[in-house]
Amino acid sequence: MKSLNRDIVNFFERQGFVIVSTINPYGNIHCSAKGIADIDENGLVYIIDLYVGRTFNNLKNNPTISITAIDEHLFIGYTLIGKAKIVEGEKINSNIIMNWEERLIKRISKRVIRNIKDDRKNNRHPESRFPTPKYLIEMEVEDIVDLTPRDLFKSFS
Repeated sequence: MKSLNRDIVNFFERQGFVIVSTINPYGNIHCSAKGIADIDENGLVYIIDLYVGRTFNNLKNNPTISITAIDEHLFIGYTLIGKAKIVEGEKINSNIIMNWEERLIKRISKRVIRNIKDDRKNNRHPESRFPTPKYLIEMEVEDIVDLTPRDLFKSFS
């Protein structure tokens, strides 16, 4: 397992969602947007998956996983590569569920505040309809890929 520095942990904690990539039985890559419930400097990432679908089935057959997030405004990003295990719903640590619920509340609140600020009359808040998580993806990070284009930033200095 590879440890993560505080900057990387903070970066992933700020993300509204990440792209989770798994490999299907035919060797093809499957990508899906998921929410991080928790991440720590020891190299463990906990991802909530609300639907038992392709990601779940792929991980049952092949634990290889990557998580990618980018910040388009700052022009930085990372991919975490590792192995995952599935934690069934009733075995999910209650602290992780609490973290997930807090993140949901923040997302909904942010959307409501932005709608009020922009004078939008939008009552759609998809997060409020999310189902209870059926399982959790627990990932052990084995490698970190920094997606920041270093050569581009050198030309600005």
